[in-house]
Amino acid sequence: MLINHPLLGPRDASEFVYKGDAALINRPDPDAPDALAQFIDYGYLRDNPAGAHRELWFHEQGDRSWLVVTRNTLTHEITAVELARDVARREGRSK
Repeated sequence: MLINHPLLGPRDASEFVYKGDAALINRPDPDAPDALAQFIDYGYLRDNPAGAHRELWFHEQGDRSWLVVTRNTLTHEITAVELARDVARREGRSK
């Protein structure tokens, strides 16, 4: 499987480490009144979709960047690859 890195071009998936659902970018607010419940959900609840899914991948054997990869879990076809920092900024999370 090839991952088309936004900065480095096509790279073999063996250079990367899968880190989970891209929703992990959305960390709960630790100061919220229900922070404990939010962090329990954040840490333990995951979707298991069949089809298009946004995932976090870490370029461990390369530039050590974090990517958000949109991949079909049935066919493994990758339809989008973005830098996670750009996704976080676009979605209103500056860090």
